[in-house]
Amino acid sequence: MMRFDRDDIGAALGRASAASTDFDLNPDHRPLDRILKPAAVLVAVSLAGPRPALILTKRASHLKHHPGQIALPGGKLDAQDASATAAALREAWEEIALPPDAVEVCGQLATHETVTAYQITPILGLVRDAFDPIPAPDEVAEVFTVPMDRVLDLDHYRIETRIWGGQRRRFYVLPYGPYYIWGATARILRGLAQRMQP
Repeated sequence: MMRFDRDDIGAALGRASAASTDFDLNPDHRPLDRILKPAAVLVAVSLAGPRPALILTKRASHLKHHPGQIALPGGKLDAQDASATAAALREAWEEIALPPDAVEVCGQLATHETVTAYQITPILGLVRDAFDPIPAPDEVAEVFTVPMDRVLDLDHYRIETRIWGGQRRRFYVLPYGPYYIWGATARILRGLAQRMQP
C-alpha cells in the first residue's frame, strides 16, 4: 500500500511547480489579455479506508456548464470567502457535505487557468475520519473515490483530442472504471502526481 502522509505531502509542496493552463497542450489557441475569475477546488484525500483515496464528484447532468463531468469539489470565490482555502472548504461543504473541520489543510498546489477564464487554486487536504457524503442535488449527481496510487501514477494519464469551438484541442485524461476524468481536473491531478514523484 502506498504512503500518503504529512512528510510526503510536505516534500511535494516544497518542490517548485509551475502554474498550468488548459492551453499547455494547445499554446496556439491561448487568447490574450483575459481577465481571470478566481476559483478554488479541494483536492481532498480520504485516509479513512484501507488505502488513501481521492474524493471526486460527477456533476449533475442538468447543469448549464460542464454537465456530467468529473470534478473536484469547488467553485468561484464569493465575496464572503476570505481566501481560496475558505472557498474550497465552503464549496466542499455545500456540494458533498464534507465538514470544513474534518479537513486537515496541507497547502496550495499550483494554480490552473481554464479555457473558461477561471484561475483555479487547488487546496490539498486530508480527511482522516469517515464521513457520509451527501451530494447537493442541484449540483452533484454522484460522489466517488479514486485510489491515490492510481492518481499519482503518471503512466495512467494519456493525451486525447477533440474538436471544441471549431478547433482541434488536446487534453489530459485519467480513466478510472466508468469515470472519464479529463480537462482541468485531470491536469490538476497530473500536476500533483508530478510533484509527488520521488
